[in-house]
Amino acid sequence: MLQRFYPDHEADSAYTIDYEGLYRQGYRGVIFDIDNTLVPHGAPADGRARQLFGRLRQLGFRTVLLSNNKEPRVKPFADSVGSEYVYKAGKPGPGGYVKAMRDMGTAPGNTLFVGDQLFTDVWGAKKTGIVTFLVKPIHPREEIQIVLKRRLERIVLFFYHRKKRRQVSGSGEKP
Repeated sequence: MLQRFYPDHEADSAYTIDYEGLYRQGYRGVIFDIDNTLVPHGAPADGRARQLFGRLRQLGFRTVLLSNNKEPRVKPFADSVGSEYVYKAGKPGPGGYVKAMRDMGTAPGNTLFVGDQLFTDVWGAKKTGIVTFLVKPIHPREEIQIVLKRRLERIVLFFYHRKKRRQVSGSGEKP
């Protein structure tokens, strides 16, 4: 039952993912969450985010920012990094993810999702058939409802990591 929340991949940061390698594998679109994935909650786009999106464009990726926030939060960020966006996305519902892929001209098989939350970001992308990257939150300060979800996420991640350790040790590799 918990597997529906398990990410396909984990990364320390959205900025450390091997996008070049993923492009070589055939991925062409990346959907990103904003808050605590690319910048601290509520922060504007910074130089690092602008540089990442420029690099992704150079590689040939299309991008969409997918956020449950309202347009006044999402549009300025998207304009600053040069990305399409979907606001009030209704994550974890599939509608925002489907719209994002339509905007990029991609499909689940060549689209990635990068976000910091299991119960909205990862679960929604997985329901849509998109490969997921769970990244560590950028900043520890979060809204109370997210703090409560983080406690539940720790339980899910405990079982996810335990399953991964068993798979690795069963294959003869070192954990």
